[in-house]
Amino acid sequence: MAKRQLTRRQNWRIEKVQEERAARAAKRESRLLEELEGGDLGPEQTGLVIAHFGVQVEVEALEGELAGQVQRCHLRANLPALVTGDKVVWRSGNQGHGVIVAQLPRNTELCRPDMRGLLKPVAANVDQIVIVFAPLPHPHANLIDRYLIAAEHAGIRPLLLLNKADLIDEENGTHVNNLLTTYRQLGYEMLEVSAHHGGGMELLQGRLDGHVSVFVGQSGVGKSSLVNSLLPGVDTRVGDLSEVTGKGTHTTTTARLFHFPGGGELIDSPGIREFGLVHVSRDDVEAGFIEFRDLLGTCRFRDCKHDREPGCALLQALEDGRIQPQRMASYRHILASLPESEY
Repeated sequence: MAKRQLTRRQNWRIEKVQEERAARAAKRESRLLEELEGGDLGPEQTGLVIAHFGVQVEVEALEGELAGQVQRCHLRANLPALVTGDKVVWRSGNQGHGVIVAQLPRNTELCRPDMRGLLKPVAANVDQIVIVFAPLPHPHANLIDRYLIAAEHAGIRPLLLLNKADLIDEENGTHVNNLLTTYRQLGYEMLEVSAHHGGGMELLQGRLDGHVSVFVGQSGVGKSSLVNSLLPGVDTRVGDLSEVTGKGTHTTTTARLFHFPGGGELIDSPGIREFGLVHVSRDDVEAGFIEFRDLLGTCRFRDCKHDREPGCALLQALEDGRIQPQRMASYRHILASLPESEY
């Protein structure tokens, strides 16, 4: 059954109810914060946001006597929105709750649009984005390319990870192998693993150690299973594929940061089926297709749209086999999905 579309009035009523709830929560939070700051607070120290829960966050102490300990913290009203991976200055309280005093500058941030199309950070200070896909659900090159563009735009190194490699069979093998060949020829780092059977997991762990990584990918590709395999005892909930849609069911509800025993961190982000790119321009999209880089600016016409224009360097490269048809089709599809002002 197709999902019923809400009317504009229904969406307005839902947003109004959510705003009223948020206002009530903020009022309660303000009262609790006043009580905390009116009592005894510890000295200022640096901390790491390891999870976000509405108007509160969990902070891990990075120094002093509390190093390694975690406290639930309230946020001062003048602070920007914090996300998992943020470094902060905070003060501990004697009731098991602390107060965030300031946010430290971010090295990188990974963003995605919310339901209203507004850009929302989902993780901070990440230096490796692990793009997870699998033979099932059916992997789409266009979605992988969107993640690659987002990684390039954010200045974060991508790692392509084929999970459930044991599910490759005669039916899906040609499609999956063509995908792997395309991205390998482009020079992207790629691994093949099976979280369920354990194959390739040691090699994956070696790629994660020493980095702050985030797993992204459509639901059902096994992100939670990967976390459970890499971090036994975490017990992230795992969702099965929907028998009706063939898509994954969402299991992770908030981004959470985990530490690896050998060093490095993993931020497990909520599953998303489509990674919107409303925050990027045409130039950003072109920069995300790395095989275009030496060709951009060499077309006969400065304002070339790389469609049917004579003397187009990209079309010539496509004809010569230097650009794969799948990638050109993906590029055009992504451009067509951008807001008109950015196209």
